[in-house]
Amino acid sequence: MHHATDNRPAALLAMGPGTADRLLTDAHRDRLTGLVRVDPGLVAGDLTGRDPAVEAALAEAEVLLTCWGAPRLTAPVLRAAPRLRAVVHAAGTVKQIVTDACWERGIAVSSAAGANALPVAEYTLAAILFAGKGVLASARRYRALRAGHDWHGELADAGNYRRTVGIVGASRVGRRVIELLRPFDLRVLLYDPYVDAAGAAALGVARAPLDELCARSSVVSVHAPQVPATRHMIGAAQLAAMRDGATLVNTSRGSLIDEDALLPELVSGRLNAVLDVTEPELPAPHSPLYDLDNVLLTPHVAGSLGNELHRMADHALDEIERFTKGEPFAEPVHPASLHRSA
Repeated sequence: MHHATDNRPAALLAMGPGTADRLLTDAHRDRLTGLVRVDPGLVAGDLTGRDPAVEAALAEAEVLLTCWGAPRLTAPVLRAAPRLRAVVHAAGTVKQIVTDACWERGIAVSSAAGANALPVAEYTLAAILFAGKGVLASARRYRALRAGHDWHGELADAGNYRRTVGIVGASRVGRRVIELLRPFDLRVLLYDPYVDAAGAAALGVARAPLDELCARSSVVSVHAPQVPATRHMIGAAQLAAMRDGATLVNTSRGSLIDEDALLPELVSGRLNAVLDVTEPELPAPHSPLYDLDNVLLTPHVAGSLGNELHRMADHALDEIERFTKGEPFAEPVHPASLHRSA
């Protein structure tokens, strides 16, 4: 029970419909209400004053707990939130919600991008190891043959011993993938214009130009951020450089790959792909990606899913606790870094 003089900061949940129920367990809600004054049943999907209860809560809020589907924090919204000092985002990128008006106001922003990076890296690790082992192709052949077969002969070029893997982008996810690959007997190349030789050595990888990385790698995994400079960074030249039978993995954003250049390589069977993201996000119903045997297409599920959302909730609540204690965020977002991050 809290006394009449309640010094807990006021808070408001702002996210898309149904997100709070997936994000927060009863234990999370109990912890949240112990840290801040908040109605955990009031979830704002709109902050433009259409709901009187939301408008009243926003006027008092010192911290917003946001997640997927949160409304943009525009200048008019911030004028309706005169006491707001912090935004804690229980998900990855904040680009969709945080505006220049937030930085101009000096609002502190935190993101659970690090917590969300782990499941993406885990998915990528599985994709890389399965690609090296030829699992998808052998599973399809086994289903078709339904008989004994010389698998060692057919898969003579498969295996993950000293295979070369190329990582495009030393982002949070890219670095987690590199970390997860360390126990395996793999050679790892990295392309990232912001990582120098010393940085690559610290990561335990070798730097390579993008085209060279594509040419030398059996698996190329894309982890660069979606910014103007990275649009179609994997284009016709890079795809042509990839060796026959190589696999392209994309868990970043579909725009990083020139799909018009990729499709012929996949339709011909020369390359394989594991695609969790595409451009457009939902491929057209007639897209070959759905039916090609050499493509594993998943519906943008590499990031936090199911109980993995609770990891992001744990991180966000840790950050809110730091805020209540007057401590700096462990994972702050800085505006200067947004132009080169997801």
